Amino acid sequence: MSAIREADMEEGRRDFLTWRDAAKEAANNLDPEGDPLSVAPQTDRRSKAMAVRYSLHMLEIKAPGPGVEVRVAPWGAVKILDGPASDPHNLTPPDVIELDPDVWLRLAAGITDWSEEAAAGHISAVGERDDLHELLPLV
Repeated sequence: MSAIREADMEEGRRDFLTWRDAAKEAANNLDPEGDPLSVAPQTDRRSKAMAVRYSLHMLEIKAPGPGVEVRVAPWGAVKILDGPASDPHNLTPPDVIELDPDVWLRLAAGITDWSEEAAAGHISAVGERDDLHELLPLV
């Protein structure tokens, strides 16, 4: 199941690109000691939710499959990549990655990379496939 409804796709795309552009501007304006891990453009709750849902949908298209669940609470989760799916008694696959919305959006937009966010402790990942660096950024 997709993280975003078909009817919301254009709004989600617009909100993701708006967030990305604001984040890139903020990252470019950091002073030399500035931390790109702190980039988090302020947007209203609905716009951020739509940006997250749209970007998760794009990840799902880029790497379809049932093997890894990517969760960005509270706004969405998708299953991606080939591999063992969840068993019928436990709907969670063996590999799970959880991220906060700003962390996810920074990664999806290319503001930061997987190793930076992981080193900072911003990514919770369980399982053998706990690194999505080859799939990111999405744009």
